[in-house]
Amino acid sequence: MTAARSTVAELFLARGDDDHTGLLFEDRSWSWREVVAEASARARFLQAHRRDGPFHVGVLLENVPEFLFLLGGAALAGATLVGINSTRRGEELARDIRHTDCQLVVTEAGLVDLLRGLATGVDADRVLVADTPVYEAAVAPHRGASAVIAPDVDVSSLYLLLFTSGSTGAPKAVRVSQGRLAAAATAMATGSGFGAGDVLYCAMPMFHGNALNSCVVPAVASGATLALRRRFSASAFLPDIRRFGATYFNYVGRALAYVLATPPEPDDADNRLRFGFGTEASPQDIAAFRRRFGCPIVEGYGSSEGAISMTRVPGTPRLALGKPPPDMDVVVVDPVSGELCAPAHFDAAGRLCNAHEAIGELVARDGVARFEGYYANDEADAARTRHGWFWSGDLGYRDEEGFFYFAGRPADWLRVDGENFAAAPVERVLGRFPGVVAAAVYPVPDARTGDQVMAALELVPGTPFDPGGFAAFLAEEPDLGTKWAPRFVRVVDHLPVTGTNKVDKRPLREVGWSAPGNDELWWRPEGIEAGYRRFTDDDAAGLRREFERNGRGAFLAGEEERHGR
Repeated sequence: MTAARSTVAELFLARGDDDHTGLLFEDRSWSWREVVAEASARARFLQAHRRDGPFHVGVLLENVPEFLFLLGGAALAGATLVGINSTRRGEELARDIRHTDCQLVVTEAGLVDLLRGLATGVDADRVLVADTPVYEAAVAPHRGASAVIAPDVDVSSLYLLLFTSGSTGAPKAVRVSQGRLAAAATAMATGSGFGAGDVLYCAMPMFHGNALNSCVVPAVASGATLALRRRFSASAFLPDIRRFGATYFNYVGRALAYVLATPPEPDDADNRLRFGFGTEASPQDIAAFRRRFGCPIVEGYGSSEGAISMTRVPGTPRLALGKPPPDMDVVVVDPVSGELCAPAHFDAAGRLCNAHEAIGELVARDGVARFEGYYANDEADAARTRHGWFWSGDLGYRDEEGFFYFAGRPADWLRVDGENFAAAPVERVLGRFPGVVAAAVYPVPDARTGDQVMAALELVPGTPFDPGGFAAFLAEEPDLGTKWAPRFVRVVDHLPVTGTNKVDKRPLREVGWSAPGNDELWWRPEGIEAGYRRFTDDDAAGLRREFERNGRGAFLAGEEERHGR
């Protein structure tokens, strides 16, 4: 049984005398006692570098041991760790760091070039490169002292700022207190039965709440071994699981699909996995994963803000998210009228029949108390908590049995491979491509889970679209996030506009993959490296068959309702 601890600092401190293996990374290992000793050294190091103002430390690292040491160090020191998203680029990355008032940024040699020339608000001598002799020499004098918790640390201490994207394109930094994360991690560890005999494998990025809430901090809470991989690799997944003896893993988005795309072997089920936990895998991938690897998958839903969560319970329909806990008051609300939406009705094939009246925003009428707010963003706080309710920003519907279903996000939100981002920054990048008059970016459904990026481009009259040049342009743009490159490109004579001359994306979403009039439609089915080619009727038919195979045929109809309300 995992002992109850009120702060993350206490979770780490409780492991201080534990000689069980706490961390595995590549060919190295650390006991929990050694992990806490390193965390204690980071705590003293951070305190020695503290300046006046918010004690915020930006961390731009892959999943390396230093990230875990800094997580522990920040908890013990009472610092706030800012998880910097390593997939962001250019001014968007600089803005994240400025917005969160970082005093220091700790990065590594492979990522430090992302910061060169950016106005981050952090002095150059306070951008520290962890995998260098200079950094090691700076930390070394702080080793050897007993681990202690700073006197001002309590359950309300701001521990993390984790970025999520909003519909305006400006990411919001979610506030996470030590008490909130400690409670969530302890509940996850206890509910999952984690203990010293478990090895928790984490290849999802540690700047994201999924990794921290469902793997990293539960390992600390339970004394299980944490096995880290720098970044996710589908081909390395099973070799890692076997090498580390992993009993559990977490995932986001299409990770299961990528693993399933690797060549199967007769002994794939020869592993120690007890289960995996994550979000947004398709029902088909969940079933296929269990058949192939002998590993059950547990799906959940949780807002980054911590106000809404759902789990699949016995009897949950195949495509449903599940139900919230009994003490959580979650409903589906029309975001315009504020009225409760009607229950969902399905046809014999399981397709949603009344999307127009069933789909609304997922709202927790008791969620404001669980929402700790965004950092330095009163406007976003107000939008999330209007009328005294917590508005998730996610669209969904609910059946008559009380099971909830995910239906996407408002018009300018996209979620690709578990990564949320808004259209505006992508549009700004595409607008630089020679010959582009205007660009509109919007989500189209992915055949397995989440979204794919679609862009409509209005070109200077007479300018032909150059697919090779466009792919090369995307590959070279420093501001283009790693998930942002469009899968589909529609070339139009004129973008549709509203009466106030704003681009109207609704007609674009309505036509989906069709190419009416003079429109050209291009896509990159094999990835950005393979470039773009014309999208044909045969391609459309093949995609529709894939949607039906994956039980997502309903996403091909009513796109305007799902994404454009």
